[in-house]
Amino acid sequence: MVSCRLRRLVSVSLGLSALLLVSGYASNARPLMPTPAVYLTEGADAVFDEVPPKRQWTRLELFYITDRAAETDPESGLPSGLPYAEGRSPALAFGDAVVEMAPALPWPELVRQSLLAERSAKVTLALGTVKEAGRFPAEPDAMEHIAGGVRRSRAVMTAHELSKREFQTALQQHLAHSPRRQVMLFVHGFNETFATAAYTTADLCHFFGREHACAFFTWPAASSGNLLTGYTATTESGEYAIGHLVKTIRLLANTPGVEGLQLLAHSRGTAVMLSALRELAIQSIAAGYEPADILKIDNVVLMAPDIDAQVARAKLVTFSSDPDLIARWDQERLPKVLNGRLTIYASPKDRALWVSKILFRSSNRLGRLSPEDISPAAQDNFSKWDNIDLIAYEGKITDFFDHAYSSSNPQVSSDLVQLIRYGRAPGEQGRELVPVGAKTWKFPEPTATATRD
Repeated sequence: MVSCRLRRLVSVSLGLSALLLVSGYASNARPLMPTPAVYLTEGADAVFDEVPPKRQWTRLELFYITDRAAETDPESGLPSGLPYAEGRSPALAFGDAVVEMAPALPWPELVRQSLLAERSAKVTLALGTVKEAGRFPAEPDAMEHIAGGVRRSRAVMTAHELSKREFQTALQQHLAHSPRRQVMLFVHGFNETFATAAYTTADLCHFFGREHACAFFTWPAASSGNLLTGYTATTESGEYAIGHLVKTIRLLANTPGVEGLQLLAHSRGTAVMLSALRELAIQSIAAGYEPADILKIDNVVLMAPDIDAQVARAKLVTFSSDPDLIARWDQERLPKVLNGRLTIYASPKDRALWVSKILFRSSNRLGRLSPEDISPAAQDNFSKWDNIDLIAYEGKITDFFDHAYSSSNPQVSSDLVQLIRYGRAPGEQGRELVPVGAKTWKFPEPTATATRD
């Protein structure tokens, strides 16, 4: 028994070591993600034709929001030049971050390389200029005594309103050059730096056709130090970041000109996202509003979610299992939270989540589920929702831990493009997924397609 436990401990330690080394990638530069399969077929040449001239560059200009502390320690062990480290900041900051693509190819050549299965030129991403546009007052807000209680100081309220205007002005500048009046917001997971979060956002933004105002929320996930304590510290930092993500999504939705939000989260960031959405929905309902109307959320995508499946379900069924919560509503009709779909990408082969499952003593992680793991009763309940899909990937492993397959695997990233860029539901043309239950799907066996040279 002791020997068995020791072997498991060694296995988990090795797994964490490898996860820390590979899940965040290198921070100084990273290759552009593989081309999604939807762009590899003949006739896909026109997919970048509608990119506005002001976006036809080998750089991507992103909007960022962060509660990371500024990097001040030259011996922190983090890559040099990063503006924010892994410490927690009491003030939410925002600004503009540029991701450069190298080499600086002419736009037609960058498009050509972006449509190749095997690129003839190596295209890499590197963090360019980062400019903080503003920050909100440090929390907790300063208070002052009044008769019968306390109130926020007027100076704090003035500073908050100023920061809010600066936030919305900065976002509107990105929106002005976006073909869609939508914001695509990415939330990362464990062992990610400011730079790697920017790279993934740039990958997605580029292959979504550069149509959205592209943004990322980066929270103080650990990427250095002791492996085990780094992961546990990240878990608590995720709890710390929930309120800031709530504020971020609310600010995005309330910015004039924003017509919709596309929210994508990966790994441990999905737990932060689900908690934030739960709080936002409760706030909306308490104020007497339909959440979907004021939050403007179109799609929510959970990629390789690192959260216990039962915990995730508890967050998702808040409204369907607590009639008193919505007492001001018709208790037989549940509030609408999304205008689009909630999509969960899972892989039973995900080795990173196998490590997480052991560490948390979890019965199962949401990101490791297969349709067969969902009981008939749960499947029946699942079928009542028109806009929730669990999609299991069980094909070829394309990254070390089979944890980043939403960007590393062209078949999965293609499905993501079909969902976010083209708004297609599972089973529609372009998303030929195999139904294996009520709202549960698998990817079909890949078939040979004619690809460009």
